Amino acid sequence: MIGERGQGAAHLARTAVLVIVAALWLGPYAWMTVTSLKTLPEILRAPAYPLPQAVQLGAYREVLTTVPVGRYLLTSLAAAIAIALLQIALALPAGYALAKLRFAGRGAAFGLVLACLLIPAQVTFVPVFTLLGAAGLVNTFAALVLPFGVSALGTFLVRQALLSVPDEIIEAARMDGASELRIIYGILAPMLRPTLAALFLFSFVFHYNDYFWPLVMTTDDEVRTLPLAVALLREQGTGVRWHVVMAGNVILSLPVLALFAVAQRHILRAVTARV
Repeated sequence: MIGERGQGAAHLARTAVLVIVAALWLGPYAWMTVTSLKTLPEILRAPAYPLPQAVQLGAYREVLTTVPVGRYLLTSLAAAIAIALLQIALALPAGYALAKLRFAGRGAAFGLVLACLLIPAQVTFVPVFTLLGAAGLVNTFAALVLPFGVSALGTFLVRQALLSVPDEIIEAARMDGASELRIIYGILAPMLRPTLAALFLFSFVFHYNDYFWPLVMTTDDEVRTLPLAVALLREQGTGVRWHVVMAGNVILSLPVLALFAVAQRHILRAVTARV
C-alpha cells in the first residue's frame, strides 16, 4: 500500500514537472499568438493582459497585404528543404566512410569533422561570400543553399548511428552484389530513419529561421526569405506595431511547428518499434 502511494506521488511529481516545462516552452508562443489578436491601443494600454477584449484579425490582413508572404514563404521553404536534403545526401556516404571503411587517416578525418563543429558560421562568412561573388552567385537561390550543403553535425550523427549497425549486414549485401551506393542509400538509409529525421528537423528549423545569411547574400525580393520580411514589419511606420510583428511571427512559425509535429511522430514511432 505504501509502495503504491509512493509510486502515485512520484507519478504526480513527474506530471507536474512536465506541465511546468511545457508551460515554459509554450508560454511565449501563446503570448505571441494572443498579442497578434489584439489591437495596438489595447496592447499599449495593458501589454501583459492575457486575453484580448475581442479577437481581431486585422494584423494578419495587414501582414498579408503589406508583404508578399506567399513568395517569401515559398523561398524559405524551398531553401530550407533543399539544404536539409542535400545535407542528408552527403552525410550518408561521409558517415558511412568514417564508420565502416578502413583507410589511412580515418581518425584524423573524423577529428576534422569534430573541429568543424566548433567553428561558427560567421568565421567563414568572408571567404565564402568572396567565393560566391567571384562565381556570380550572389543574390541567387544557389547562394542560399550551396554553402550549407555539407553538414559536420550531419556527418557526425550518421557516423555515430552507423556504429551500431552490424558489419555482417554490409558484408551480406556485398556478397549479393550490391554496390556501395546501393548499400548506403538503399539498405542503411532506411535503417537510420530516426537519425535522418532528426537531422532533417534540425537543419530545416535552423535554416528556415536564418536571418543573417539571407540578409547579406540577397538584395532582390525574388530570392529573399520570410524572416527578412517579418523583420521589415518592425521597421515600417514611426513606432513598433507589435500586433503586426507578432502576426508575422505566428505565420513564420507555423511551418516549423507543423514539421516538428510530423517529424516527432515518425521519430517516436521508429524508436518504439526498435524497443
